[in-house]
Amino acid sequence: MSWSGFWRTIGRFFSSNVWNIVTFFATLVVGIIVIKVMLIGIKKLLSRGKMEEVARNFLLAVIKFCLWLVLVLILLSVIGVQVTGIVTALSAAILAVGMALQSNISNIANGIVIVATKMFKKGDYIIVGDKEGSIIEINFLFTTLFTPDNKKITIPNSTIVNSAVVNAGANPKRRVNFTFPVAYESDVELVKKIVIDVMKSNGMIYLDPEPFCKLKEFNSSSIDFFANCWCDSSDYWDVYYYVMENVFNEFKRHGVSIPFAQVEVRERKDAVDMPYRKEPLPERVEKVRPTREDKITELKRAYAESKRKMEKKREEKKEKKREEKLAKKQAHTLTSNPEEEEDN
Repeated sequence: MSWSGFWRTIGRFFSSNVWNIVTFFATLVVGIIVIKVMLIGIKKLLSRGKMEEVARNFLLAVIKFCLWLVLVLILLSVIGVQVTGIVTALSAAILAVGMALQSNISNIANGIVIVATKMFKKGDYIIVGDKEGSIIEINFLFTTLFTPDNKKITIPNSTIVNSAVVNAGANPKRRVNFTFPVAYESDVELVKKIVIDVMKSNGMIYLDPEPFCKLKEFNSSSIDFFANCWCDSSDYWDVYYYVMENVFNEFKRHGVSIPFAQVEVRERKDAVDMPYRKEPLPERVEKVRPTREDKITELKRAYAESKRKMEKKREEKKEKKREEKLAKKQAHTLTSNPEEEEDN
């Protein structure tokens, strides 16, 4: 076909389908405008609610895809293309893609679960298995973390949903735990005072609840003290390092030694001075536990006592009524014989 024949064919097509072409472009322009207006309205509507940003963006993307797909199908219908076959082919393609991307679809479903249940939010510090870090992004496929040493970790949502997740940033306050091993000859009260004084010296540590320190355990080489204090979640590591460094310094300043794990063999020639209480153990006093017969006897006694009290109350009421009747009778006698009263 020559170029002149080609252009004549195009001309005949446009001249015979001029209204279809006009309708096509009019539908395209109107459809684009309608889609943009609808998306703006839906975006404003969703922004007024309490929906998470991730869920909002995902829903907008799905709605946008559906609207554009409907517009394409309408345009194909305008120019005379049979839409039924296209819809069937599109459904088959979506099914095939879904089967090929089963793991990704699972991640999407679990991402919806994470967002819907609000397991955590951006900025929280979480621990999943041997991975931990601060959340910088949550989408419907992956959750992205930054570790304290600035490494980026991307965890599939299905892994998070199927694992135990520790959310260290869920609450505004957090407890900081410590264990301090010291030598057996250390003064217990001095150690506790040093640890608590160090904690109280830091303004980031709450005084209510008060810092805590107690002797916890006797180990082979040391006695261990357990201590804790409360601070804002954002100050956790600053408080932890402050307490560790200053307790160590105060231990050295007050002569409290921290023993190494070791075995000591000593030859002692002096008498061992071991302080103890001179009073012997008190004699065992067996707890008296009531038998079933004792309980039955006690119940009978309580019932008899209750019955006796009730009988006593009845007698008191009867006596009171008799006294009231007698008083009324005497008053009636006095009022009916006033002359006799005057003669007397």
